[in-house]
Amino acid sequence: MLDYQALAAVAAVAREGSFEKAAAALGVTPSAVSQRVKGLEERLGAILLTRGSPCRPTEIGAKLCAHVERVRLIETEVVGALPGLTAGPDAGPYAVRVAVNADSVSTWFPGAAAQFATETGGLLDLVLDDEAHTAERLRTGDVLAAVTADPAPVAGCRIHPLGIVEYLAVASPAFASRHFPAGADASSLQRAPMMRFDRRDELQSRWAREAWGATISPPIHWTPSTQGMLDMTLAGLGWSMAPVPLASPLVAAGRLIELPPQKRIGVALYWQRTRLAVRLLDKLTQAVRTVATQELGPTG
Repeated sequence: MLDYQALAAVAAVAREGSFEKAAAALGVTPSAVSQRVKGLEERLGAILLTRGSPCRPTEIGAKLCAHVERVRLIETEVVGALPGLTAGPDAGPYAVRVAVNADSVSTWFPGAAAQFATETGGLLDLVLDDEAHTAERLRTGDVLAAVTADPAPVAGCRIHPLGIVEYLAVASPAFASRHFPAGADASSLQRAPMMRFDRRDELQSRWAREAWGATISPPIHWTPSTQGMLDMTLAGLGWSMAPVPLASPLVAAGRLIELPPQKRIGVALYWQRTRLAVRLLDKLTQAVRTVATQELGPTG
């Protein structure tokens, strides 16, 4: 049988990143956390955590962390339905761990989060990642649900289409005058500085291919923040792809211009969640689907 007190210690270290922070979260001493983790590793004959800053779970450690998080979620549901049961020492509102892309957090997702929190009192533990890679977080058990651009169902999960997020290519008027005096084209896009979220962000390159048939490798400003990238674009550092809900008001106000040929890029999003039949996940799914239907374009 698994020692769930020790498992909780492993999961806390993986979640918090250190033995000290895990101890504070569990209300015990760092020494107690260390002893529980070491004892479980010895009984299983496997290393569960790589010690460092931060501490991270090994492959088998990640599987056990995913298992204990599911047990905690189910236990929360049972304790809530049977008031005579006593919750554990770390009882309180359960935080559902969800992988979501930064653009969703900056646009439509907060409405879904607010609806979920109002209806359930539950909390969210958001893990930010590119929408093309959030599904991998679900596959490894790091999260219980994800907003993803991956249409392939993850084993053991349900998938729901959410809609299309549209992006447009924008620049400040001053930047456009300086770098695109005759209008943006394949040649000028190769020279003009470009904004990218991170190394996995391919939206700008995709737009250049679809709009101009060009493969470009211009100078790049790396800005891993949706609002930060928009602010840097407004400041005239480079051109970028921005979600329509954020960029359209700025274009209408003349603070940004949409680059020709005004080609929009659509990214289809999906909601994937573990098949666990628990109220918190059901309510979160309902909130996400409701708000996405209102805010996003149809998937077709």
